[in-house]
Amino acid sequence: IDNIMMVEGEMSEVSERELLEAIKCAHEEIKKQCRAQIELTEMVGKTEKRTYCHEENDEELRKQVWDTCYQKAYQVAASQNPNKHERIANFEAILEEFIESIPEEEREEKTALASKYYHDVEKEAMRRCILDEGKRLDGRKTTEIRPIWSEVSPIPGPHGSAIFTRGETQSLTTVTLGTKLDEKVIDDVLNHSTERFLLHYNFPPFSTGEARPYRGTGRREIGHGNLAHRALKRMIPENYPYVLRVVSDILESNGSSSMATVCAGTLAMMDAGVKIKKPVSGIAMGLISENKGQNFAILSDILGDEDHLGDMDFKVCGTKDGITATQMDIKVDGLSYEILEKALAQAKAGREHIMGKMMETISEPRADLKPHAPRIEVIEIPKDFIGAVIGPGGKIIQGIQEESGAIITIEEIDNKGRVEVSASNKDSIDIAMTKIKGIVAVPEVGEVYEATVRSVMPYGAFCEFLSGKDGLLHISEIDWKRLEKVEDSGIKEGDKIKVKLVDIDPKTGKFKLSRKILLERPPKPNEK
Repeated sequence: IDNIMMVEGEMSEVSERELLEAIKCAHEEIKKQCRAQIELTEMVGKTEKRTYCHEENDEELRKQVWDTCYQKAYQVAASQNPNKHERIANFEAILEEFIESIPEEEREEKTALASKYYHDVEKEAMRRCILDEGKRLDGRKTTEIRPIWSEVSPIPGPHGSAIFTRGETQSLTTVTLGTKLDEKVIDDVLNHSTERFLLHYNFPPFSTGEARPYRGTGRREIGHGNLAHRALKRMIPENYPYVLRVVSDILESNGSSSMATVCAGTLAMMDAGVKIKKPVSGIAMGLISENKGQNFAILSDILGDEDHLGDMDFKVCGTKDGITATQMDIKVDGLSYEILEKALAQAKAGREHIMGKMMETISEPRADLKPHAPRIEVIEIPKDFIGAVIGPGGKIIQGIQEESGAIITIEEIDNKGRVEVSASNKDSIDIAMTKIKGIVAVPEVGEVYEATVRSVMPYGAFCEFLSGKDGLLHISEIDWKRLEKVEDSGIKEGDKIKVKLVDIDPKTGKFKLSRKILLERPPKPNEK
């Protein structure tokens, strides 16, 4: 009832002030739910919580661990060693030394408890360093961001790629452009739809120096990937013709790999030529507090240990104009608005610093797609022509795809047909588009068409002047001079000739074509 416990959400570039107001408004509604639960417990007479503890503690051993290890742990915490692995090894050496000092006959029994008590020692040492001396584990100030470097197009295969490194956290992110056939189909109980922007986050064991099997996607990967997805998705242009798949592989991790994914994802999409509305950056904030928040320190760009041993993990993503996504977990009884407001202000400064570093690498989307990226053109056709483009059993659309080498998809949206034509080269797209436009075009009397001679008969030639539409070019309409047979004109099957649609039979719908009307009429013998 008193404080904020968790924040989770996505926004359309809101300011820090607007986010705070929204949280305060939501908090008032949450209080109503909390009061209802308290009243219910009073109604049923269950106001006292049961206490249970399955642990067996050894207070003497606890005191030994604190007396022996605390000062050593404090020295490691205060040494400000920026190397994560060396720092971990130094902390572990203190515990190992203590365990070795336990009599051998008691060692196996007391090792687990000693490790547990030492965790508390390590946590307190780190917290006291920050609160009392302002010393973080790696030597940074509370507002300082770790060194950043980034690079675009590190690998040639994908349609876009980037590496973003902040301290000892690194993301290699790739972007692949796909067609409608690559959409994600969502088939939930109440939600049947498709998703055109996909983001996958991979956290292999080697990123934290572990050697273990790489199992299936876990809770962590899903949660971090979803946060990065929400941070970026509103920056994708409306009606963007491509399906976008962003894949972040974390190569090393020491805090805030999901925020590295947001930054690397932005860079990789700009490298791919995706015309995102604005670039997005992200930062993870931490908190060390005591006396119920009376004494606290807000940390920018937290390390993994500062997340694990601290009181808060507050991730904030956004553009230069506002926040797009946020997520906060805390390990204390609640978070006052004073702390939340300071954390958001500090996060904004951190985001702007990170954004500046990103813009030094690439400041705007590339003007064009990579040469090997698929090209997509979109046209809308009348709903009644969808069947004509597909053809019986898909015969027409398959024929166009085979002839052109393009991929064609059709869907009905708002009583219109949306046709996407994609290929790796423009010639294939042009061939397919010409065929489709021919099918959906309405023949108009007086229009000139480039027709293909399909068959030659004694009385004329049948010509396909639009896809699927044949007309008769009568022998008398081939040339101004009299022809005994069609072959005398030189016209044969497969030829392409210019013709004019001169008439459509109102009863049969047959088309009458003329070629001679497009030729200059020779003068008659009696004309000068």
